[in-house]
Amino acid sequence: MFVDCRTDVTFEGEENIAVYDSSDWAERAFCKKCGSHLFYRLKHNNAHQMLVGQFQDQEKFHFDLQVYMDSKPAFYDFANKTRELTEAEVIDEFGPYEKK
Repeated sequence: MFVDCRTDVTFEGEENIAVYDSSDWAERAFCKKCGSHLFYRLKHNNAHQMLVGQFQDQEKFHFDLQVYMDSKPAFYDFANKTRELTEAEVIDEFGPYEKK
């Protein structure tokens, strides 16, 4: 689960962060020491999606979006209602980004 932090992100210990291009429109980052996934970043606007487990105060978050719903296992369901996007809808909304 991720928190949309947009571009308001700062890091301590950046020397321990490895970033790689996961697609033409996004990057993923991992800790060089332990391998933990840290964030997903959209290249066109530098928006960060941070793992919710990285935050101590999780009470302020609201789960409101599920992505790649056409690929989810049939047994995997959440109780609350959310916005649900298929793979095509995710790509249409978040990337790849070409100036129109």
